[in-house]
Amino acid sequence: MSAWLYWVIAGIILVIAEMTTFTFYLLWLGVGAFAAAFSTHFTDDFLIQILVGCFTAFVLTVLTRPLTRKVRHSAIGFYDPYQDIVGKSGIVQEAIAPDKMGQVRVGSEIWSATATEAIAANETVIVVERSSTILTVQKEKEKVICQP
Repeated sequence: MSAWLYWVIAGIILVIAEMTTFTFYLLWLGVGAFAAAFSTHFTDDFLIQILVGCFTAFVLTVLTRPLTRKVRHSAIGFYDPYQDIVGKSGIVQEAIAPDKMGQVRVGSEIWSATATEAIAANETVIVVERSSTILTVQKEKEKVICQP
């Protein structure tokens, strides 16, 4: 097999790998491999082919870094609406003990919940932490109304 074919195969593998990462670094290495494949038409020296590939990848990385940074950071990204659940109040549906999980209704959702103190059913709680599908709650402090 010719040297140019090895470079083309390496370039294809790197470009395909780039499609799974979206970092643009593997893309430039793939383009560098294609440049090395092109250089095989002018020289048989493997060291020069490597230098052509590395130089191409380096130049593309340096020149396109501001552009790729904008592209990667322009999207809002994944937003999990359940991140907002911390700080909301809920009603205990199934009693919670320090050593036993219970259930809490927050809005229209029912969650498994833990607490550091015993909380009876129908008490109002505040969500202090969310980890995966389990909430950590505490009793809601009663509001004191002062009348003059």
